[in-house]
Amino acid sequence: MTRGERNNNPGNVRHVVGVTWQGQCATQTDDAFVQFTDAVYGIRAISRIMKSYERQGLNTIAEAIDRWAPPNENNSEAYVNDVCTQCGVQPDDHVDFAAIMPQLVKAIIHHENGGNIYSDAQINQGIALA
Repeated sequence: MTRGERNNNPGNVRHVVGVTWQGQCATQTDDAFVQFTDAVYGIRAISRIMKSYERQGLNTIAEAIDRWAPPNENNSEAYVNDVCTQCGVQPDDHVDFAAIMPQLVKAIIHHENGGNIYSDAQINQGIALA
């Protein structure tokens, strides 16, 4: 089981000072990543963050993933290419994140965890909660 799966945080959303997520566990034992009571809340967090990126004017997968997984910490080019392949878009295509949100969330989960153990129902529930 991956760290993201153990934390019910399949996107590996990091702690941010002053931010408390819906569904966040009251006690946090992971210093780096948020722990959720259920994976649907971790999936919700991915969707909410992608929606916030779009509101901030990030409208390509390359821009969103570079913010999500900064190049100073990740191989962002590989991450972008992986997500684009799974979403059927090019890195610099302007995309409506809402239109591809299920694929986008699944792609992020797959890249972060090396696979996806979550059902379409869980993915859709998390997105709907966002």
